[in-house]
Amino acid sequence: MFNSRNLLSGKRKYVLGLLFLSFICVICAAFSGKDSDDFDYAKREILLRRIGHEILLESGDSISRVLPVKKIAENEYLISFENDFTFQPDSLMATTSRILDKSSFTNDYIVNVLNCNNSSVAYGYAISKNKRDNIIAGTGRKQPKACYRINIKFEPTSINIVKNGYLLGGLSFLGFLGFILLRSFKPQKALSYNEHKDSITLGSALFDAMNKKLFVNGKPIDLTGTETRLLLIFALSPNEIIEKSRIQKEIWEDEGVIVGRSLDMFISKLRKKLEFDPNLKIVVVRGKGYRLEISGL
Repeated sequence: MFNSRNLLSGKRKYVLGLLFLSFICVICAAFSGKDSDDFDYAKREILLRRIGHEILLESGDSISRVLPVKKIAENEYLISFENDFTFQPDSLMATTSRILDKSSFTNDYIVNVLNCNNSSVAYGYAISKNKRDNIIAGTGRKQPKACYRINIKFEPTSINIVKNGYLLGGLSFLGFLGFILLRSFKPQKALSYNEHKDSITLGSALFDAMNKKLFVNGKPIDLTGTETRLLLIFALSPNEIIEKSRIQKEIWEDEGVIVGRSLDMFISKLRKKLEFDPNLKIVVVRGKGYRLEISGL
């Protein structure tokens, strides 16, 4: 009987270890994917600065600076400039397309040129891998010299969407699998002594739960029904801490009452019936519960 409990405990530890290892693998995949995303974002920002630089050159400005690119949201960036400039819409579109369309980590995107003073849109267009979905306004009207900022918003790449879906799905699956497996390995309630017809050896005594007796050197010691159920809980988990709340729940809850101090009284009575064997004792584990100590087990 003890061997079967040890086997069950071993299986549970194996399953927990396997789930923990799988969880670590998923987390590592998430972090490695994040590192890859950060690298792609860094390259994307370099391309955006290049766009800003070429826009200034096309307007005849080779001196003023392109200010640091700001990431204002996921997949959304803002290019700012030190000085005012003018731009030709068709040249702007050709520059962004030439730099971004060949990038392996760029999908569809929307470009809006904003006025600095009120963030109104001076010009905008949308570019898609499927050219039929492009949205392009008039490209022939040269814009006046003014303070502009360029907002570029990228559509999330399908790789990131799929990867995030796999990570979320993987964590959810591991949680569900762990719940199912742990429930399947949950030990059955060890209270009904009618299910335990075999006698259990406790130190130098033999515990017959079916007949509510302890046999010491062949001499029987009678046990009450509650003492029998209490000792059975300890006997099935020797040298293990049994929480006080668990004992109260398993012994008295089925009767509709959970008794507090009654447990201490039954523990005391049971101790006296085990005094014959110095290697057999019930000890209090302060703040946790009780433990049946069997020396040499």
